[in-house]
Amino acid sequence: MEEKGGTTLLFSFILSLLFLSSTALNYQTLVPKPLPSPSTLSWSDFESLSVPELDTNTTILLDVELHHIDALSFNKNPQQLFNLRLQRDAFRVKSLISVADAAAKRPGGNVTRARGAGFSSSVISGLAQGSGEYFTRLGVGTPPRYVYMVLDTGSDVVWIQCAPCRKCYSQSDPVFDPRKSRSFAAVPCGSPLCRKLDSAGCNQRLRKCLYQVAYGDGSFTVGDFSTETLTFRGTRVGRVALGCGHDNEGLFVGAAGLLGLGRGRLSFPTQTGRRFNRKFSYCLVDRSASSRPSSMVFGDAAVSRTARFTPLIANPKLDTFYYVELLGMSVGGTRVAGITGSLFKLDPTGSGGVIVDSGTSVTRLTRPAYIALRDAFRTGAANLKRAPDFSLFDTCFDLSGKTEVKVPTVVMHFGGADVSLPASNYLIPVDSDSTFCFAFAGTMSGLSIIGNIQQQGFRVVYDLAGSRLGFAPRGCA
Repeated sequence: MEEKGGTTLLFSFILSLLFLSSTALNYQTLVPKPLPSPSTLSWSDFESLSVPELDTNTTILLDVELHHIDALSFNKNPQQLFNLRLQRDAFRVKSLISVADAAAKRPGGNVTRARGAGFSSSVISGLAQGSGEYFTRLGVGTPPRYVYMVLDTGSDVVWIQCAPCRKCYSQSDPVFDPRKSRSFAAVPCGSPLCRKLDSAGCNQRLRKCLYQVAYGDGSFTVGDFSTETLTFRGTRVGRVALGCGHDNEGLFVGAAGLLGLGRGRLSFPTQTGRRFNRKFSYCLVDRSASSRPSSMVFGDAAVSRTARFTPLIANPKLDTFYYVELLGMSVGGTRVAGITGSLFKLDPTGSGGVIVDSGTSVTRLTRPAYIALRDAFRTGAANLKRAPDFSLFDTCFDLSGKTEVKVPTVVMHFGGADVSLPASNYLIPVDSDSTFCFAFAGTMSGLSIIGNIQQQGFRVVYDLAGSRLGFAPRGCA
């Protein structure tokens, strides 16, 4: 009997160890850190003019530094910067949804083209209302004039403010003057490049192609469509089609223009596809944990060996956004029963779906999916002291006095790729009083958006040649 009792005790002990081990796998440690303090930019000297220009048959590596807009926001404390980020985010999401909805309602194919003197197009950019989240510094023209540019995966057309200005907003650097560049060239009306614009105009007297990009808030940029050389840390890329904006009106900030990184025909990755094998990636650092800059790589080296890939999905009505298939989510090691792939389906009309976007901060999930995720997380985090709601966040915790806490794991299940998020990617500080909130939100729209808080620390790989998108954990090293 003693032997049987001892065996029973041993068996119970082993079962308890197994239970504790499995539980440990389903929770992870969060070390609460305060809102990041603002830091000023310290740019390297990028102005090397001795590097030969690349032709269209050259495959190379291009590596650039990215900096968050907070580094350009002076005289603001961490709380003010965070509140501004949430304001930008709300506008960004509203605009992305409006563009997707407008495209879904449009009959026929991807774009509708217009010709003649009057022209317009409705797109969304991170620069509208100062909502550009990440910037880089690059040279425009020959010799290069160095300026800040917003990088935006949610828009296509590359553009910059140009002299002479009919109307230009204030920017950090002198306005680019194409008359002082040896490599600037106007695009003729009726040329293949001009026809790639969603809508194009023509200066009949000079036979020059005109472009216009209009934003949902009434902001716009209009001017000459041209080709120009761009210089990235000494690497020169010639004959990039860009808008030379002489009339730029609306609530823009700081940067001289925008480098469109979308999937459309005039985006920088599409234009330079042959040179960089249609591959690029970025890694956005956790600004509360690192002072290092984020980075972006173009070329074969952009593809991390540790990346987990999911196929890119084509939207028949809109080619700008990066759509992926989200099949479900797990909290604490258990699939959330209320979240299925049907909630995120991109239908044949172009409605719904899930996009990955660098300019959105907080991930938005269609509301039924968000409620199921939120409730599962609240159950798993029942040991944490709740705090009042904050802005768009309805699941917050008081972590005052805590040096570390255990939180349930959160995993996003994409088609072919499971992405397990670090705790700091979904439980974030929102004030100076140790309030941390679950960094997801619901949306009444059918469009769901994977934002940059959830992406931080991963190298996000855009392999357009393979029509796939990948996530490589700990990718910023």
